[in-house]
Amino acid sequence: MTDAELEAMLDRAAKKGATEALNEIGLHDENAIHDIYELRGLLDSWRSTKRTIGSTITRFATMAILGALAASAWFKFGDK
Repeated sequence: MTDAELEAMLDRAAKKGATEALNEIGLHDENAIHDIYELRGLLDSWRSTKRTIGSTITRFATMAILGALAASAWFKFGDK
């Protein structure tokens, strides 16, 4: 078997395996590209939401701590 024949056989096997994998997960028709774009959009939205939630929680915790410090200082020094 020559190198060219071996390479052609490997290419056919790779294409067949990829086609079977896409068929198994339901991405075998013309709408598959739209499904992939939609999934990417959902993932981008999820990542953005996680980032926003993390930022909001951090801000809330920071404001709560600063508020507690300010209240403590008010009660300690406000009556004098």
